[in-house]
Amino acid sequence: MLSNYTAAFVTLATSNLDKLVLFYTELWQQEPQIYRENVYAEFEISGLRLGIFQPQQSKESEFASSQSSRMSLCLEVKDLESVIAHLTNIGYPPTGEIVIASHGKEIYACDPDGNRLILHQS
Repeated sequence: MLSNYTAAFVTLATSNLDKLVLFYTELWQQEPQIYRENVYAEFEISGLRLGIFQPQQSKESEFASSQSSRMSLCLEVKDLESVIAHLTNIGYPPTGEIVIASHGKEIYACDPDGNRLILHQS
């Protein structure tokens, strides 16, 4: 039934919609393509659609996390050092040092809600 699917994208639930939208606006230096105040924002970058939503109050407990998420948003970049400088400049410096993985250089960072970002340069 794959023919019934028209798109796939990632969404993040947050109780801090404005703060998270501002972070991704600054990180990607673009406004969201869709923005509904206090409800939803959506960015599209390099084929990735990232939706950010504020759950309805009656559903917030379903999205509360007591432990770190196992999901990571992996972003392949052209120049890892310049992205590190940019993240630091907007107030969210990466944690740790650059490591050399089998697929290239990478470093971890977090968005304001603690969602893990893996910044990777081949």
